[in-house]
Amino acid sequence: MSIRLVLLKSGEEVVADVTQMTVGESQTVVGYYLEEPCAAKIYKTETENQIKLMPWIPLSKEKKVPVPAEWVVTIVEPIDQLLSLYQKSIKKYGKSEDSGVIEPDFTESD
Repeated sequence: MSIRLVLLKSGEEVVADVTQMTVGESQTVVGYYLEEPCAAKIYKTETENQIKLMPWIPLSKEKKVPVPAEWVVTIVEPIDQLLSLYQKSIKKYGKSEDSGVIEPDFTESD
């Protein structure tokens, strides 16, 4: 698994298991597959910073989302706190309660 933080053209920061989408004998990279992607945001409160994760494209049945290379600004290694939160959170990814309510919000504080 290669968990990475992806910055998209839209400004969204998405943490996911990232693999390359390639074509041809030269294995030209044309995009990336983001498996179990979650949008990552930092929220500042009066006393602390919080990292929140929400499933990215939560209404999709797909767990592996293709993203064209031209939409990716950069791919970096996430900080340890984000990596840990993501690894805990993917166990809940896309799960819903009997009521049909999706529990999309994963939070960790400083």
